Order: sequence, then C-alpha cells, then structure tokens
Amino acid sequence: MSKTTILPPASGPIEPIRLKDALEERYLAYALSTIMHRALPDVRDGLKPVHRRILFAMRELRLDPDSAYKKCAKIVGEVMGNFHPHGDQAIYDALVRLAQDFAVRYPMVDGQGNFGNIDGDNAAAMRYTESRLTEVAGLLLDGIDEETVDFRPTYDGSNQEPVVLPANFPNLLANGTSGIAVGMATSIPPHNLEELANALLHLIKHPNATIEKLVEFVPGPDFPTGGVIVEPRDSILEAYKTGRGGFRVRARWEKEETGRGGYQIVVTEMPYQVQKAKLVERIAELMSEKKLPLLGDIRDESDENVRLVLEPKARTIDPMLLMESLFKITELEIRFSLNMNVLSGGQVPGVLSLREVLQKWLDHRQVVLVRRSEFRLKKIEHRLEVLDGYLIAYLNIDEVIRIVRFEDDPKAKLIQRFKLTEVQAEAILNLRLKSLSKLEEVEIKAEHDKLSKERRELKALLKSEDAQWARITEEVREIREMFSKKTDIGRRRSSFAEAPEIAIDLEQALIEKEPITVILSDKGWIRAMKGHLEDTSKLEFKQGDGLKRAVKAMTTDKLLLLASNGKFFTLGADQLPGGRGHGEPLRLMVDLEENHAFVEIFVHQPGRKLLVAATSGHGFIVPEDEVIAGTRKGKQVLNVDEPAEANVCVPAAGDMVAVVGENRKMVIFPISELNEMTRGKGVILQRYKDGNLSDARVFVKKDGLTWLDSAGRTFTLSIGELKEYVGQRGQAGLKAPNGFPRSNKFGPAF
Repeated sequence: MSKTTILPPASGPIEPIRLKDALEERYLAYALSTIMHRALPDVRDGLKPVHRRILFAMRELRLDPDSAYKKCAKIVGEVMGNFHPHGDQAIYDALVRLAQDFAVRYPMVDGQGNFGNIDGDNAAAMRYTESRLTEVAGLLLDGIDEETVDFRPTYDGSNQEPVVLPANFPNLLANGTSGIAVGMATSIPPHNLEELANALLHLIKHPNATIEKLVEFVPGPDFPTGGVIVEPRDSILEAYKTGRGGFRVRARWEKEETGRGGYQIVVTEMPYQVQKAKLVERIAELMSEKKLPLLGDIRDESDENVRLVLEPKARTIDPMLLMESLFKITELEIRFSLNMNVLSGGQVPGVLSLREVLQKWLDHRQVVLVRRSEFRLKKIEHRLEVLDGYLIAYLNIDEVIRIVRFEDDPKAKLIQRFKLTEVQAEAILNLRLKSLSKLEEVEIKAEHDKLSKERRELKALLKSEDAQWARITEEVREIREMFSKKTDIGRRRSSFAEAPEIAIDLEQALIEKEPITVILSDKGWIRAMKGHLEDTSKLEFKQGDGLKRAVKAMTTDKLLLLASNGKFFTLGADQLPGGRGHGEPLRLMVDLEENHAFVEIFVHQPGRKLLVAATSGHGFIVPEDEVIAGTRKGKQVLNVDEPAEANVCVPAAGDMVAVVGENRKMVIFPISELNEMTRGKGVILQRYKDGNLSDARVFVKKDGLTWLDSAGRTFTLSIGELKEYVGQRGQAGLKAPNGFPRSNKFGPAF
C-alpha cells in the first residue's frame, strides 16, 4: 500500500533539498551574523553594534556630558525600539558595563545610582538608575553630523544608524574588549591612553616603525583595577607582534607589621575582572579543604578602596612564600589573554598586530578628516553663494523690494533681472524685513572674506596628505593632553615586575626556623638540643654509650645519614626527638639492618658534591642532591662487598684528595682521577697489603692539608711539605707525616 503525502493548503511548490546543505547554509548565515553584528568589535571605533547603538541613541536624546541625567529605562527603550532588536536586559547590561570604572578603563557612560561593584553585585534596576555620556563618548561621536561616516537603515527601516563612529579616541586598545563568536573569539586588554598617543605620534612620523619600537611606547596593558603585570618582556613583545598571547596579572599587596614580630598581608588592588567577594569565598573553601596550610585567616575590610587582609598561620612564615602559594592556586593571579581578532572595514575578521591596529585607526581618522573637510567645504560654498546674493540685494534694495511687491513671479524675475542662482533667489525671498536693516555691506564682505580664507585652507588640506597628517597629529596631541598621566583618569594604574623564582615547599614553610644541635651517639641514639651548643662535654649518654657526632643545624634543615652498608637516609630536623633524656634510636626512624651502623650525619647543602669511600679502598664523587632518600628504606649509593663497609663521606670541595689507611700510609692525588657517579662501587683510591682504608679528605692544593690532633689542635702542611706523598690514585703511599693522629683520622669533615 503506497503512502500518500498530505500537503497543507496553499503550501506552494515543494523543492527537495539535502539536509546537510540546508544546515550549512543556515549555520553560515548565523555564524556571519554573530561575527559581524554581535561579538567582534570594529577596529576603527573599538565598539560592538550594541555599544555603538547605545552611544548613538544617547546622543539622539541629547544626553551630552553637560546635560541632565535621564532614566536608563528611557535610554534602553530608545535603543531597543529604534536600533537594537534584542532584550532590554542585554542592552541594560551593556550600558551598565560602559559606566563601571572598574570594568572600563575610560568609561563612556556617566552613571548616577547603583551601577554594581567589584564584588560582583549587580546594578540596580534600570528604572532606578540614570546616566548621560562622558567626554570619551563625546570624542567617539565627534563629527557624526558632518557626513564623516556612512549610515545604514535600522532593522525595521524606519531610522538610520551609523555603520561606525568617527572615533576621535583610540577606543579599541584604550578600553579593550572581549567576545565569543562562532569559531572565533576576541580578547583585548585596556591600555594607557598617553602611551597609545605616543605610539600613534611615532607611527605618523615613521610609518614603517617596528613593533619593538612601538612596544617601547606601549609596554603593556593598563587595567582599571591596577595590579602587577609579571609577564616577561619577551612574551609581551611576541604577543603584540602576533596579536595572540597573554599577560600574567597579580594582586598588589603589602606587608603590615602588627607588633610582637607578627604581620599581616593587605591586598590593595585586584586582578582585572576578578570579583572580590567570590575570591574571598573561594579562598575560604580552600582553607577548609586544607589546601592553603600557610594561611591562617582572611577578611575583607574594603570600603571605596580594596583592602583584603590575609593573616599567616604563623609569624615565622615568609610573606613572599605565603603570597606565592596563594598566587599559585587562587585568582589573586590570573592570565588575561590577548587575541586581537577584530573586524577590518566592518566586514573582514582577522587577528592583527599592535602596529596594524594603530595604523587602521589612523587610516580611519584620515578618512573622517577628509569627509569632514569636504562637508565643511560644501557648507562654506553654499554660504558664499548666499552672501553673494545678499550683497546684490543690498546694493539694489529698492529694486528687489519692488519686484517682491509687484511681480507675479518674483523669484523668476529676480533671477532674470540680477542673474542670480536658484539658491540666491530663494535666500533673498526668505529674508525677513527686520533683517534688511542689518544687511550692511561691510558685515557681508567680512563674513565673505573669512569664509573664503577657510575655503582655501580646506582645499589645501584636501590636496595635501602631509597637511592631513599634521592635523591628525594635532588631534592626537590634544587627546594625549586631555588624558595625560598627570590627570586622575590618565595615570597608569598597572605596574610591571618580575615574578620571584621561589620553590614552594609548604611543609617546610610551616616549620618554625630555630637553631638546634643534633646529637648522635655511638650506638645510634639521636636527639635535638635547642640552640647551638659549643661545649658538648657535659652531655649525658646511656651506660656504655658516648658522643659520635654533634651537628649544628636549623629546624628547617634536612639531615643526611650514611650507613655502613653504603645507603643514605634523609631526616627532617624538625622530626627529631627533643633534647630531654637520651633521645630515641635512629632505627625507629629508618630501616637499617641490625648488622650495620651509622657512619656519618651532616646537614644537606643543595649543589654540593661528596666523596664516598669504603674500607676496601674503593670510592667516587657523588652529587649531594643525588643521595637524598625519599623513603625510610634509604637510597643505595655506595655498593660494598662484605666484609668491606662504607666508612668515609666528606665534602668534595677542592682539587686534591688525601687518603690514609689503617697501616698509617698516606697517598695524595688529583681529584680529577676520580669518577663522578650517582651509584656504584667506584675506583680504588689506595691499595693495601693488610688492613683497610681509614679516612680521606679533599683539600685545595694552594691551602694545604689540615687535620685535628687528639687535643683538638689544628695542623696544616703545605703541598710543598707533602710533595713526597703526591702520586697517583691506587698507589700504596708512604708513612704518614710526623704528628698525624694515632687514630688515623683527619678529624670531623662537616
């Protein structure tokens, strides 16, 4: 059974079309509409259609900077009814933004009433607020009645609206903009007008100016809310060259002392477009989630000025470290993107460089100047023509009156009698009687001469590009003076700085930095005494135990331990038991077998190198950063074959190595003969027929070799006195010098 398609009555002919083609056609139309009529600004005036229509409608309502305010509801109604066929709330939101001095660098609307705040609170309803234009808007609209720009019919064809504004103000870069279209977006930060004017003046004088030179005048954005730009200069230059990039912006802060060694951080400027109330709420959430361990409290003490108070968890926390941790995970630092995707000629979207954006604004100003001059020239020529007619009428006043009174067609008769033009005859006929007394020849000629001079100047201006650029230069200088950095609105608000390179170790930052002395006993008991002890003779130990090492450290230090099996262990100085009693066994803190002992303990110094060696005489150089252990099990560095044991770990700071064996024989050789490794057995340092390696020391050749005797006295022998001991690695060596300790040890190395 065949299916019958029932068509609606009077539906007309139906043409089959592929769904894909239909969707592509309609989506393309939508995309173009969004790009051209909603989301992307025009490079010439820096405005989107909604903003342009708001400003034009306010001008039509005569809301000039010196006029009275009018209800925003009236303005929105005017815009929606005559120019912009969209929702009233969308139009009002756009109007509000133009009035917010924290959102727009140079506001175009002067608002009266509640227009929102930096906390993110909305403006009052449009029936409660009033507004008028600012001087900036006046500059953008300057000359719009003088045929400087094209007009087009509005959406319903009942009115005319400007395609673009004359824009005697570089609005695109001065105020910036952002928008999302179909398949493309734009994001342009605001800039300082005096800096832009300086760049424009340089570009007029040097049309082939490089981006590098222009960036000297425009070093970066100038956000209305201030802040500190920490983006590197190379990145800023590259962004302005390509039209794509970004700027890292941080809150401005200062440290306030609160007494007794305490302090608090006060944030005085927020990054652009960050809502303060939401930021405070987010930071409070992060604190409750234990993600900000350095921050103790946050409170908002703002009035007209921003004052956000941050209290550290402890007064010993470095304020720079606290702020770096906040910058890392909160919106106290943001990245504002740069994507100068704009409409050129109101038609073609494209990403432009800084130079291209400035040049296109200058080109637009030249077009406006030419059109304005041509308009004025037409007005002058019309007026001169009328004045010539008035002069004829004045010289023949009685005949003119007679023709007007008695002739049936006075206009034609006047044209015939005095050879007048239509314009002149019409002007004479429209004269009021009371004006006849004022038609004095001197006044007419004076005005005629003045206008003739202006006509000559305009014609010269239209013929000379140099004269046109000179006039544009004057205009740019005038706006630079109007918004110079000396004025309140023109002062630079955002500053530049370099972000400090700080590695954030939150756990370590929470440790109160205090001096301690770490005591390690022969049997492996450890404790931390407060302060740096100079006299360790009064320390008490368990029976049969004694002092092995006393190390001066800080609670924030890391301690490295070498065990006889060649493993290194790492401990935090803040994790050690207190100095009361005899401490605790180290084996409770690290996993070390019973048949091995601890050989050395010292404070970790990043970047240092160590010489490690075993009783077998084997050893090598290892970077200290490579021996840090991340677990209780330690890190195997020196491989030893039993019954040999690791027994030497000394700093490798010098160019010579001295090795002494249990047989009291010593050999000295250059450190260059040793390998640098991260793990291994190493190479032979000294050979023995009987006995083992006892100790080793790295020293600087010109300083000589030093050791401590049993009484704690220091002995130093020069390399000249030791020349008979200098040989090669792996030799047996000679009997140690007279006075060398009987213990066959050089003394503590750390």
